[in-house]
Amino acid sequence: MSCTIDTGRTLPCRDSVGGLKNVHFINYDSAASIALVETAGSEDTVAFDATWDATNYKYELKGTSSLTTNIQASRENGTVAFEQVLELTLPKLSKEDNYQIKLLAFGRPRIVVEDYNGNYFLVGREHGADVTGGTIVTGSAMGDLSGYTLTFSAMELTPANICTGTIATPS
Repeated sequence: MSCTIDTGRTLPCRDSVGGLKNVHFINYDSAASIALVETAGSEDTVAFDATWDATNYKYELKGTSSLTTNIQASRENGTVAFEQVLELTLPKLSKEDNYQIKLLAFGRPRIVVEDYNGNYFLVGREHGADVTGGTIVTGSAMGDLSGYTLTFSAMELTPANICTGTIATPS
């Protein structure tokens, strides 16, 4: 890998929006979840493999969820890593969701994040993502959140990979 940049960047059009639409959880130990195909010429882009269709669990989002990548660099050590932080807000409490939240906290899934611009990002490609915080909250006023907040963190060698193709959700 070369350490020199090889292209410039023009000011893009103002045609993108913020916000996350869906997340798809893929169990880390699922054999299909590691069948990633790198796109020729770009180690940071992955193509969806057909076997993903039966192994992901879609959660619809609305509102305050976000994906942030923090660059963790050390000049002294000569290292760079990318901390991928996914913050989710899931409204409404239920016993079924409590159980799934517990399983997410115990596991380390790979997560495909879909934004409102039609982009897909793969969080935790090599090492999976860990729940590092969150709440199960009833709220105190009628307009407050009654639901879940979750923070997932993944430490990887690349930013969250941009994915090509379409991920299908099992019916």
